Amino acid sequence: MNEKTAKKIARIFLGSSLIYAGISHLTFARKEFQAQVPDWVPLPKDDTVVYSGIAEVALGSSLVLTDREHQQTVGKIAAAFFTAVFPGNVSQYVNKRDAFGLDTDRKRFIRLFFQPVLVYWALKSTDNL
Repeated sequence: MNEKTAKKIARIFLGSSLIYAGISHLTFARKEFQAQVPDWVPLPKDDTVVYSGIAEVALGSSLVLTDREHQQTVGKIAAAFFTAVFPGNVSQYVNKRDAFGLDTDRKRFIRLFFQPVLVYWALKSTDNL
């Protein structure tokens, strides 16, 4: 498999994962996602979850459907989104909130290291790196 094909597969998989996560924000995992919303966010937790779910569906769809001309822009926006939601992961760890099977400090701490991977993935699969 050549690099171009690998990047396309990675981009489509990331986009599909974002679509799934966004749908889960809006439906069956809504309550669990509220555990990740930091207390300092000025919106109600459920509103924050709904808005981030809509953003994830839009970003995921853009990653899957974007043409070559706009891939880098969409990748940068996705990377910025992953960076923007990172405080939610930190909040879940600091406040010891269980969700998504992250029911120990160790699991919540390890989860923190996956966010930079998502940022890298968004950038690399869209030819930003």
